[in-house]
Amino acid sequence: MTGMNASHHEGLPSGLRFHVIVTSDTIARMMARCEQFSDQSGDTAIGLVSAAGFEVADREYLPNRLEMIRDSVKRAASSGAADVVLVIGGTGISGRDKSIEAIDPLLDKQLPGFGELFRRLSYEAIGTPAIASRAVAGVSGGSLIFALPGSPDAVRLAIEGIILPECQHLLKMLRG
Repeated sequence: MTGMNASHHEGLPSGLRFHVIVTSDTIARMMARCEQFSDQSGDTAIGLVSAAGFEVADREYLPNRLEMIRDSVKRAASSGAADVVLVIGGTGISGRDKSIEAIDPLLDKQLPGFGELFRRLSYEAIGTPAIASRAVAGVSGGSLIFALPGSPDAVRLAIEGIILPECQHLLKMLRG
């Protein structure tokens, strides 16, 4: 590990549980009608988390409704059922994008470096459209909360490039 203190990766918590929330008006409508739908972003997140040896404790689909998203994140973070909560979707700048507004009031501490690093990596991958991402992370109770854009590529970039390499270390620091 180049330039990294060896203690950074000592005594890390294991057996982490992830709660995945996908916000999408389209998927929510299709579910209400009992129609088939595809969730590539959620599938990508679950595949990466599982491949890393962690548990996906829950996966849910919500419409882009501020209070529903806030209540779900609050419940997942405060119940002790999830160490990491991933909110996928709703991080752009359209009127429908509500994830950031839902999550911000819940955060005891923000991790601005996540959004900064995510946008940098996104810029390297897609160029200037990266400025439209409002990806954010922080701590609520004893859980890490990450809000990611809804595209499968963005989910992969955030989880592989930032979240999986650091979530255990962050939880170690959080838990003292």
